[in-house]
Amino acid sequence: MASTDSMSMGASPPRPPELPAARAGAPYVPPPPLEGAALILGTIALSLATFMNVLDTSIANVSIPAISGDVGVSTSQGTWVITSFAVANAIAVPLTGWLTQRFGAVRLFTTAIVLFVLASLACGLAPNLQMLILFRVVQGAVAGPMIPLSQTLLLASYPKARSGVALGLWSMTTLVAPVVGPLLGGYITDNISWPWIFYINIPVGLLTAYVSWMLYRKRETPTRKLPVDTVGLALLVIWVGSLQVMLDKGKELDWFNSSQIVALSITASLGFALFLVWELVENKHPIVDLSLFKRRNFTSGAIAISVGYGVFFGNVVILPLWLQTQMGYTATEAGFMTAPVGLLAILITPILGRNMSRLDPRMVASVAFFIFACVSFMRAGFNTQIDPAHIIVPTIIQGAAMATFFLPLLSLTLSGLPPERIAAASGLSNFVRITAGAIGASVVTTLWDNRSAQHHAYLTENISRYSANTDQAVHSLVAGGLTNPQAVGYVERLLDAQAHMLGAADVFWISGVIFLLLMVGVWIAKPEKAAPAVDAAGAH
Repeated sequence: MASTDSMSMGASPPRPPELPAARAGAPYVPPPPLEGAALILGTIALSLATFMNVLDTSIANVSIPAISGDVGVSTSQGTWVITSFAVANAIAVPLTGWLTQRFGAVRLFTTAIVLFVLASLACGLAPNLQMLILFRVVQGAVAGPMIPLSQTLLLASYPKARSGVALGLWSMTTLVAPVVGPLLGGYITDNISWPWIFYINIPVGLLTAYVSWMLYRKRETPTRKLPVDTVGLALLVIWVGSLQVMLDKGKELDWFNSSQIVALSITASLGFALFLVWELVENKHPIVDLSLFKRRNFTSGAIAISVGYGVFFGNVVILPLWLQTQMGYTATEAGFMTAPVGLLAILITPILGRNMSRLDPRMVASVAFFIFACVSFMRAGFNTQIDPAHIIVPTIIQGAAMATFFLPLLSLTLSGLPPERIAAASGLSNFVRITAGAIGASVVTTLWDNRSAQHHAYLTENISRYSANTDQAVHSLVAGGLTNPQAVGYVERLLDAQAHMLGAADVFWISGVIFLLLMVGVWIAKPEKAAPAVDAAGAH
């Protein structure tokens, strides 16, 4: 019970003894899958860890005005609360493979959760912006290994024949959390106070860490001492940090019209090039296993899931923005408009997981991309008079795409990998996906702004203040009781709303075309006849 007590107090769990097989140099023999109540508890604990982690990437977004006001800074400065977490998390995720080999999957996972809880407590108690950003950096860094390792441990918990179920449950929490995050964050901020968006992690995290340690401490993976790739780590911090800050601040600083953005892009590009050379050519002990990209299935799966997620996440960002800025929805109402996306995902994912071994993952992924494309084209037909019911319909349908998106592509990405490379592959693929999500959000919002501005200019040319139609509209509004300036302002708002609707339609059309291309591109992969990712799971 000593380890349990120390876990409850937030201390790192003691390191389990090295496995005899590892000492003797014999091949690692993984423990058998969990069964019964242990399997259920393990699944819940690992899923909660994933949910808590993903939730924290989006829950603070809607709370920035409240946080900024409380700590006495501008909203622009307050966005560093989001940026700092994203940068630290993006850097830490690809290090999962190296850290797992050094410390062991179970020890690293449970320690990361405890540190995440402590960082969450510190974020809620932060007296100023500087301290809050510091603790968010810590929180993002320790959160890095949690998602890949939860996936790795979950696969190891299930028998070979049921690994599809494991991946289905894992992907479901990954999909639902980004939708719940803004809704929950808005409710907590409006009805309690913003520190509670961090405090809610404490009971969940402690429970998850306790259950995970009790169930998995005797299932530790073998460890070995590896030299620290300080050059690779430094280059990773430089290029990923520069890229993330550039993506986060690009729109605010008008992209490449800003010398700061230009400097960041040059730094990111140069750092990335040097990182590739060092990790692939010069270094015998790379901190990130880039050789995984030599595997056809890993590369094709990682590209498909990353591009698809980037486009999906970009659309997830602009839809509530459009509803709030142009359609008059409140943050809570916009959240409710997007929340039904999880309904079909929750219903379909377990069924698909049970039958995944009998299906071709390329076909399932193609179905997902086709549904995504249909949803995008449906949204491209929206107009400024659309009612909530017609907004919700594509959102509900999109849940079916989400259920059939992650699971087959995760299977393809991890297909045929030996057990000792699962954590590294999961960390690297998640890093690429997270980075693609950040790029997708920046590209989509910038494209929306640019297309809206172009449509606004075109509409203005055809509906000038001195045209007969505009003059008639203004006179009608004045006759209805508005003053002349109010009438002109009303017409301008209608014009702006229409321009942004047309800009959003352009984004949705482009998104639909990209999804159709991905539907074809996923067939580059060649999954193994023994269910993809199943071998890895069984070997665990």
